[in-house]
Amino acid sequence: MQTDLLQEARRQAEICNACRYCEGYCSVFPALHAERAFSDGDLTQLANLCHNCRGCYYACQYTAPHEFDLNLPQALANVRQDSWEDLAFPQAAGRAFQKNGVLIAVATVIGFALLFWAARALAAQGGEGFYAVLSHNTMVAIFLPAFLFPLVSIAISLCRYWQRVGAGPFRTAHLVKAVKQAANMRNLKGGHGDGCNFEDEDRFSHARRMAHQAVMYGFLLCFASTSVATVMHYALDMPAPYGLFSLPKLLGISGGLLLVLGCAEMIRLKLRSDRALGATQAFGGEVAFVGLLGFVGLSGLLLYALGQTGAMPLLLVLHLGAVLAFFLLTPFTKMAHGFYRLTALVVDAQR
Repeated sequence: MQTDLLQEARRQAEICNACRYCEGYCSVFPALHAERAFSDGDLTQLANLCHNCRGCYYACQYTAPHEFDLNLPQALANVRQDSWEDLAFPQAAGRAFQKNGVLIAVATVIGFALLFWAARALAAQGGEGFYAVLSHNTMVAIFLPAFLFPLVSIAISLCRYWQRVGAGPFRTAHLVKAVKQAANMRNLKGGHGDGCNFEDEDRFSHARRMAHQAVMYGFLLCFASTSVATVMHYALDMPAPYGLFSLPKLLGISGGLLLVLGCAEMIRLKLRSDRALGATQAFGGEVAFVGLLGFVGLSGLLLYALGQTGAMPLLLVLHLGAVLAFFLLTPFTKMAHGFYRLTALVVDAQR
């Protein structure tokens, strides 16, 4: 990791440790105040506990023009971003996406869409619904490896993280506590429960927490839709296509709507925020990830709406291209932050 980023974060953490004004703001400060000196692993852990709500910055008496010039949200954001790139597997892919996120996301979606279009031209016809465009076996052959790769990649990255921060033995009780905190986004409620200062220093808002919840639960609903459809296909001998009021479509539609609305709100908030309080070099990659995830939801909803029209083949290859791009890029995009933050909460529960 970059030593200059760690040194700056260490300087600011030591000042915050002496002040302790922000002690109850989020999980960062109890963990910070439990230390007297900060190793590189300690700083990596603190950075991944931080949700960048920025409440501590606007409450701080030592920000510029004070000579201490504290900007803890940015210092931790830089360390956090650098840790994701350094721990990624393979590492080169993580660094490439953060530098050219928008270009890589767009090119990947278009490239995979063309791949699916070519597979459609070569595939045998005769199935129903989407399977008239691409056979079920073709989709499985493509998506099964694409689904397994990010799981393996993220697992390796989290093992590296666990070792770097010096975590103790894994306990189920710690995981349960972390999941409870992640489920209601407790650290995005702010020090007094009024929300983040993400948009404006004088305005507290729960908009960012609600947008994150919409994206998280929307993604989980879409994943549940796919899982239920898999069980219906293989275990119950009920192959697609499914009706509008079937469980896979009800879960998928509700999840897609939450994804689109949550991603749109997150991009709106990010564009209105002060970039100087985050990892400025990662801004493009973050927007690219949110846009890609939102496009997955939007293209899926358009497939539901226009699945019986002549636009279906084009929409299908675009949607499948976006989904495949999302899966393969997940370990290197901000999607990985959910796994790192959950792991950081598990480690914090060990204190």
